[in-house]
Amino acid sequence: MAAELVEAKNMVMSFRVSDLQMLLGFVGRSKSGLKHELVTRALQLVQFDCSPELFKKIKELYETRYAKKSAEPALQPHRPLEPLAVHTAYGRPGAVPRTALSGPNIDYPVLYGKCLNGLGRLPPKALKPEVRLVKLPFFNMLDELLKPTELVPQNSEKLQESPCIFALTPRQVELIRNSRELQPGVKAVQVVLRICYSDASCPQEDQYPPNIAVKVNHSYCSVPGYYPSNKPGVEPKRPCRPVNLTHLMYLSSATNRITVTWGNYGKSYSVALYLVRQLTSSELLQRLKTIGVKHPELCKALVQEKLRLDPDSEIATTGVRVSLICPLVKMRLSVPCRAETCAHLQCFDAVFYLQMNEKKPTWMCPVCDKPASYDQLIIDGLLSKILSECEDADEIEFLADGSWCPVRAEKERSCSPQCPVLVLGTPDANGLLATPNVNGGGGAGSGPGGGAGAGSSAENGKPGADVVDLTLDSSSSSEEDEDEEDEDEDEDGPRPKRRCPFQKGLVSAC
Repeated sequence: MAAELVEAKNMVMSFRVSDLQMLLGFVGRSKSGLKHELVTRALQLVQFDCSPELFKKIKELYETRYAKKSAEPALQPHRPLEPLAVHTAYGRPGAVPRTALSGPNIDYPVLYGKCLNGLGRLPPKALKPEVRLVKLPFFNMLDELLKPTELVPQNSEKLQESPCIFALTPRQVELIRNSRELQPGVKAVQVVLRICYSDASCPQEDQYPPNIAVKVNHSYCSVPGYYPSNKPGVEPKRPCRPVNLTHLMYLSSATNRITVTWGNYGKSYSVALYLVRQLTSSELLQRLKTIGVKHPELCKALVQEKLRLDPDSEIATTGVRVSLICPLVKMRLSVPCRAETCAHLQCFDAVFYLQMNEKKPTWMCPVCDKPASYDQLIIDGLLSKILSECEDADEIEFLADGSWCPVRAEKERSCSPQCPVLVLGTPDANGLLATPNVNGGGGAGSGPGGGAGAGSSAENGKPGADVVDLTLDSSSSSEEDEDEEDEDEDEDGPRPKRRCPFQKGLVSAC
């Protein structure tokens, strides 16, 4: 039964307008409309209401048409009818190879021709330039099921519907079934729907029309929603990505019906269907390591070119510093890369860059904020070598001859000569504590004892050290006086004061 159904659909696809009108009139359906509308009605008729009488009528019309077409002059012998051509591409003008319908290795049509309501192509004489979509790094295209085709409104209503009917080949079904799962319920090989503006001047990025809804067979498919905006007055943005239809499709020889609902607000959109293999960031990273590594000598030549003396410049550049920290995650680089179109030598980490674009594709350089697509990325071989050789620095400096040297942070100064000191001394006549000379000589101050005043500057013009008065009795004039008083004290007198065990002078506080 499936073979007969496919045979009937292929016969319908080969009919002219007059044949389609006769077929639709035979079952009492409307015969008005363009050819692609008649084809759509006839295919729906075959799919859902195919009876033996209808199949007999289709075969009769088909044989009548090819009998007339293959009629030749009477002098030549009559040749048998050629089998029906199976259309393997959408709207391809001209003759196509013919494939026999009988036999177990039947090749089912990839797409049943012009079966789109509102997606029909213009006659060959009025063909427009084809719309192209940008290549997506995370999707490797296997087959083109439907070329980008314009959404044409059928009436003046704001909300329009455009259906599409197509079937997968056994090879395509096998590819989907045997593909691994990226996550539970999501196959790596997918049938995706892409929508963009109908602009043939350059490759177009995915762009959804307003009020979009996608229905696959009898179920609606989820479409990415809007990102909320925290800024007042800024409209929320919607990530326009390919819509995965695989989980709602019939993975068999049965035809699938896809209906795109969209808002008609003046802008023109085109839709396309592709069989793709979705890749992961780790797979793209492995591919980049295989084909995207730039030789260290070429990178060195680029450094020399950057630092070459410009005769018109008044400032000579003798070196440029490059950080070994990724600007994305503030961690040490593991796979340094940048875009070939970037003018800077600073790199970012390819691992985190690909992971970031896998979740939210922007493909913008985190250093200069300019486009950095996957095809433009290169791994800096020179910086990769430097990372393995320089493990104790987070920054390097490239010199004019292409060489490099690490840039290490300055270490803290030693605390031995400049550390705070404890000063053991007596106050001068003005009540200020005398500060001995650091070099061991007499004080440079104005006191009679040669001690420096508290407000005087210390050695080498640096601020004086912190002074701590450790004397127990501020009324004594000097330690010598204290010694004499201790000797003159009798046994019944007050308890002698404890002498400081440290030598008079400077004591390190470190």
